[in-house]
Amino acid sequence: MRVAPNLRDLRGDAWRDLVDQVCRSADASLEQIAFTLLLVRLSGCLTCHSHSYRALRGCTLCAMHTIRRFRGEDSELLVLFQYARDEVDAFWENGQVLADFFSEIPVGGRDE
Repeated sequence: MRVAPNLRDLRGDAWRDLVDQVCRSADASLEQIAFTLLLVRLSGCLTCHSHSYRALRGCTLCAMHTIRRFRGEDSELLVLFQYARDEVDAFWENGQVLADFFSEIPVGGRDE
């Protein structure tokens, strides 16, 4: 996980503990993939293009900005992580995609 360690001290203790847990987990583990999915969704990585301002700044700065500006509490980030973890696990188990409920969770996310 190249970007995750840079996000460690941007929020409170609960967030720091989550980042530490993810960084300690094995490569391509459920935790690392779920954390990546969380960041991709919060940061809007799927709409980033090589000529965009976000891309020019780089993934690390973009992720740092996204986590720093997240309007919800750390506990909400942990809930979003758990939903991402559940979604990855469900996909691994039976190919079920749960993205619809993830996008409807009422918490402070990235502002457009």
